[in-house]
Amino acid sequence: MNRPKRMLVANIAWAREAALADAQFFPRLAQGQSPKVLWIGCADSRVPAETVTHCNPGDLFVHRNIANLFCPSDDNTMSVLEYAVRVLKVDHIIVCGHYGCGGVRASLLPLSNELPHVNRRIAPLCALGERHRDELERFSELDARTNRLAELNVLEQVRQLRETPIVREREAPPLVHGWIFGLHDGLIKELASGYDEAALEHMAQAESYQLAETTGR
Repeated sequence: MNRPKRMLVANIAWAREAALADAQFFPRLAQGQSPKVLWIGCADSRVPAETVTHCNPGDLFVHRNIANLFCPSDDNTMSVLEYAVRVLKVDHIIVCGHYGCGGVRASLLPLSNELPHVNRRIAPLCALGERHRDELERFSELDARTNRLAELNVLEQVRQLRETPIVREREAPPLVHGWIFGLHDGLIKELASGYDEAALEHMAQAESYQLAETTGR
């Protein structure tokens, strides 16, 4: 049996099991959605949001892309954020990266002429890596540099999300969190908590100081 056919058969089994476990499961889904969390994650097939957080359909509003980037110039990203914050009224936004991220790794290597769309997508990552070059060069192994940049990338997306008017201008702004998933153990590490604004302010100040040192301003 080919892969798509196997997936369709598995779907039938899942739907039957879900209905047997809870007769109102699908009727509730059909009535509409009211998720409390917007999840911005990587498109990597190994990090499915609902699976790694043990959530059910309807719990998360999900946006996934290469290297879990938040791009204010991208209508796709912004429309997801706008709908989640202004229509669904989510209480939390979670940016979740992961260790061993291929997009992050690619930003540390020479870009491939065969992947022009990917190159444009990860341009902000390349710039972030350049800003943190001194710190990243302390790691001798590419894997270690990749993992540290993956962490810095999550923090950068958190910072940008907190500064966007869609988030800031809501009467009760959603809390923005930064997480990273470990492929080696399946555990999520919290890098930035939406409940600790002071920590993010400190991080932003440190970033500004480092940027000033780099540019000589």
